[in-house]
Amino acid sequence: MSSCSHEHHNALHGVHDHHNVEIRLAEAENLCAIVGARLTPLRKEVLELILNATGPMGAYDLLAKIKSESDRPAAPPTVYRTLDFLLEKGLIHRLTSINAYIPCCHPREGHQAAFLICTDCKNVKEASAQNLLKQLDELSASDQFTAHHSIIEISGICQQCRNK
Repeated sequence: MSSCSHEHHNALHGVHDHHNVEIRLAEAENLCAIVGARLTPLRKEVLELILNATGPMGAYDLLAKIKSESDRPAAPPTVYRTLDFLLEKGLIHRLTSINAYIPCCHPREGHQAAFLICTDCKNVKEASAQNLLKQLDELSASDQFTAHHSIIEISGICQQCRNK
């Protein structure tokens, strides 16, 4: 279920580098249909806003956009439930360090990513974290610890900002 025309599941790449939003929305609808879920108009609208964004979007940014573009503004709890749905289906990622949401470049079962987040320009790059997460699982297992969720976020300065 790759949204990309080229194979780069493991390579480092910008999360907003994929431009065909229509194809990605159709794939999201397809993915939801396969698992017996519905991409409601609000879910689709929120996903489309995240896909069209040039950087990570916070929940309040999304609320403000929906309010300005819609005759029926959504209440904060509704938007949070929508975000939870999109997260659960693997269509978006939540960056906990900056409390913002980004699109998942290649939604699929068990997809685990690591993120490089520029603190200056807010650009986010993603790469597969499978090997890192195997090591973290081994660390958890060594203490009989049951991990529920892992997200790897590295903040710093990207090459473009460093070269300014």
